[in-house]
Amino acid sequence: MTDNSLIASVFRKEVLALSAYKVADASGLIKLDAMENPYNWTDGLVESWLETLKTCELNRYPDPEAKQLAQTIKDRNKIPPAFDVLLGNGSDELIQILLMALQPNASVLSPQPSFVMYQQISQSLGLNFINVPLLPNTFDLDLPAMLAAISTHQPAIIFLAYPNNPTGNLFNAESIKQIITTAKGLVVIDEAYAPFAGASFMDELIQYENLLAMRTVSKLGLAGLRLGYLVGAPAIIEQLNKIRLPYNINILTQVTAHFALIHHAMFDEQTRKICAERTEVYEQLGNMDGITVYPSAANFILFRTPKDKATEIFAAIKQQGVLIKNLSPQGGLLADCLRVTIGKPEENQLFIGALRKALLPS
Repeated sequence: MTDNSLIASVFRKEVLALSAYKVADASGLIKLDAMENPYNWTDGLVESWLETLKTCELNRYPDPEAKQLAQTIKDRNKIPPAFDVLLGNGSDELIQILLMALQPNASVLSPQPSFVMYQQISQSLGLNFINVPLLPNTFDLDLPAMLAAISTHQPAIIFLAYPNNPTGNLFNAESIKQIITTAKGLVVIDEAYAPFAGASFMDELIQYENLLAMRTVSKLGLAGLRLGYLVGAPAIIEQLNKIRLPYNINILTQVTAHFALIHHAMFDEQTRKICAERTEVYEQLGNMDGITVYPSAANFILFRTPKDKATEIFAAIKQQGVLIKNLSPQGGLLADCLRVTIGKPEENQLFIGALRKALLPS
């Protein structure tokens, strides 16, 4: 057995204080907990993709800059030529690169609750992480509190998820612009759920020199590829590129993501289906006694259960074969809250039925 004194002498106290990120086992369950696209590719597209993979030279290192894929991403997202793109092994790696580039003891600011990796990676690097609670009930930004935190802490980076995870809402756009103009550091707009939102700050990049936009292909339907991208001024991307590990985007991901993005019509149709189902699930949740449902611009819905019942209801739903996300243990604004990913119509109806049964008196 490893001596605890060895562990304590080798690893930083910030690492020792962390808990590992846990992913629930979904074996044998309808998986509605991880904001994944539930739809597979068509058979014809799979065949074409497999033909494309035959050209991959697995004995060679991939293009270190993934130039073809980067250009495809620029074209697909109508990114102006004045801006550069940094690719990462998922958005998580991009967040890590951004935070690794900061000066020692720098401050990082984000609303709370939001994407857990902002805080997890900040703390693992020994940075000063500050969170500002969202407004109760609406989950919108508390702009005066955000501006006060910026004035006090002068954060090197501010992360704003748009739409926000896990609440699903779009923050007030004018509040975001005020934060960008007030901040002396970088502001990263995390648009992981952009396909479902109908809103973006990508067109605002030209207006603000400290603004970066971050996206991923995971929610679109390519979660298994682990590909994210960061868009910003070339001078900023140049510095971040110094930290990016060589060959971080493997050849199979490069080829597959390029193929998928030029065949985007299928994903566009899947996105429309998910948005339509989101409306249906939202309405059904809104008609349930004891449930408070929150508007969503993402591919998931947050809802609040009767007081102190969330964990019991989560377990009852899981026992019926459906896995969603229990956020109540996080406490604060998420007390009594559960989150469900939008699945296929039949999966969504199984979830609704399981929730109705779980709400019945014992």
